[in-house]
Amino acid sequence: MTKTSKFAPTKALKKYTLLASLIAAAATVIPAQATTLKISHVRPQGTVVDNDIKQLSNELKAATDGDLKLRVYAANALGDYTLVQERISVGAIDMALQPASTSTDRKMQIGLLPFLANNWDEAQNIYGSGAPVRTAMEELFAKQDITLLAAYPVYFGGISLNRTAVEAGNPDVNKGIKLRVPPIKSFQLLADNVGYIGSPLPFSEAFTAVQTGVVDGVIGSGAEGYYASFRDVTKTYIPLNTHFEIWYLMINSERLNDLDDSEKNALVSAAAEFESRRWGAAQLDQKANEQKLVDAGATIVEMTPAQLKLTADKVRTTVWPQIINDIGSDWSQPILDKALN
Repeated sequence: MTKTSKFAPTKALKKYTLLASLIAAAATVIPAQATTLKISHVRPQGTVVDNDIKQLSNELKAATDGDLKLRVYAANALGDYTLVQERISVGAIDMALQPASTSTDRKMQIGLLPFLANNWDEAQNIYGSGAPVRTAMEELFAKQDITLLAAYPVYFGGISLNRTAVEAGNPDVNKGIKLRVPPIKSFQLLADNVGYIGSPLPFSEAFTAVQTGVVDGVIGSGAEGYYASFRDVTKTYIPLNTHFEIWYLMINSERLNDLDDSEKNALVSAAAEFESRRWGAAQLDQKANEQKLVDAGATIVEMTPAQLKLTADKVRTTVWPQIINDIGSDWSQPILDKALN
C-alpha cells in the first residue's frame, strides 16, 4: 500500500487552487468599468453651453481611451444651481457648469459685484486663471469640498423689458419700471440705485411675472439668458454691462481625488483647454445673442461709453460699500484692490 506524503496536496486544496486560477484568469479578460461623471448645467440641450460640455466629454473619452466620460444633465434636470451646488458639496452629484450660489456662502457675491469689469480684457484679468477674484472663488469653493476646474465666461449683463425704455443711460432718473431681480442682494441694490424698482422673485416665476405685468422686465442676465428664457416677452434690451456673468466648472473634491492619476490629469488638462477656448468665443457669442433678440423682435438700446461710465461710477459709489460690508471688508477689500490695479 502506497503511503501519502504529508506534503501532498489534498483534493480540497487542489479544487481551491484551480478555482482561484480560474477567477484570476477571468479577471484578466473582463474590461475595467469606465468612470462616468454626472454633470449638470442650466441651459437646454443644443445650446452653446450644452454643446461645449459634450465636446469636453468627447475630449475626455479620447484622452483616456474611453475610461472617463461625462453624463450630461441639461436644463436643471438635477435641480436649480443652488441645490446642485449643495449636492456637489456632499457628493450626491459629481460635477456642474453653472453660476456660483451665493446662498451657500455670501462671500461669493464678490464674483457678482456689478460693474467690477467694464470690458473683456478687464474681465479676463479679474476672473481668469490665477486672477485675484478667481483665486478667491477657488478658496471659497474648496471650503465646500468643491474643486473649481475652470471658469466659463458667458456675457456682460443687461436689462430685458416688456415695454419701451425710459432714460436707459441715466442712472439718476426714477424710471417707474419694476424689474424682477434674482434673490441676491447685489442685484436688488443694483436695480434700486440705477432708477428701477427691484422685485426679488425666483427664476421659475420670472417669465409669468413679466408676461402678466407683475413686473415690467428682468435684470440679472444678459442677451444669451434672455434669448433662451425671455425672448417672447422681451421688447427692449439694454446692454448696460450690469455685471459680468461667469460660470464655473466644478467637481466634488473627493470624487476628483478618487480618479486614478491618468483620469485626473486628463480632466484637469481638458478643463484648462475648455476655459481657454471659451474666452476666445464668449465675446462673439454675446454679439450673436444680441442679434438673436433683434431677430425675435426686440429693440436694442445702444449705450455710449459715457453712459456706461456714469452708471458704473454711481453703482461703485452706492452699491459696492454695502456689498463689501456685507461680505466683510477685511476679507474682500484686499482682493478688490488687487483686481482693480
